[in-house]
Order: sequence, then structure tokens, then C-alpha cells
Amino acid sequence: MTTYASDPRQHTAETAGTMADVRYEIDRIDRLLVEILAERQSFMDAAARIKGDRNVVHDRARIEDVVAKVKAECPRHGLSPAIAEPVWRTLIDRCIAYEFESYDSLRLRDAVKS
Repeated sequence: MTTYASDPRQHTAETAGTMADVRYEIDRIDRLLVEILAERQSFMDAAARIKGDRNVVHDRARIEDVVAKVKAECPRHGLSPAIAEPVWRTLIDRCIAYEFESYDSLRLRDAVKS
């Protein structure tokens, strides 16, 4: 289970006074993002295991639903949709590619066992 533990936060964007302060916080946040993305990736493995048909791995309606939900959340957190949308579209694209690989790998492993 993911814990989202990190180094202690030392500054906010308002209190950071040096580039070293800024870089510390960016590096801390990046480590958290890696942990969160790894958890998200684990659910691509679950989807690959659960989906019975490879043709449903790429789901255009679901992609647009996810992007719409992310964009709707942006104002609440002060995230620019101009940053969020392309980041999520790239993330989704790479996750779909990963899910295809996972799907194929699982089916190959099952075929070899049979």
C-alpha cells in the first residue's frame, strides 16, 4: 500500500528564498509523484488482468472522462489547465501503452502455462 511519505516540507512557494529552497521542494514533490504514479501504474496491471478483451484497453470515452475530471479539479487547486491537460493526456497515453504490454504479457504467460 502506498504511504506517500516524503522528506519534510521546508518551504512554501511564498517562503522559499533561494533556488536551493525551490529545488529541494521540487525534488521532494517529484519523489512523491513517482510514488503516486507507481501506484497508478499498478492499476494498469489490474485493468490488464481484469479486461477480457484487448480491444477495450483503449477507451476513448474513458480518456475524455478522465481529462474532464482533471480539468474540473484544476481551479480548486490552482493548477493551470494548460499544464494539466497535456500532462494527463501524455500520462494516459503512456499508461495505455503500458496496459497493452501488461495485457499481452499476462495472456502469453497464461498460454505458456496451458
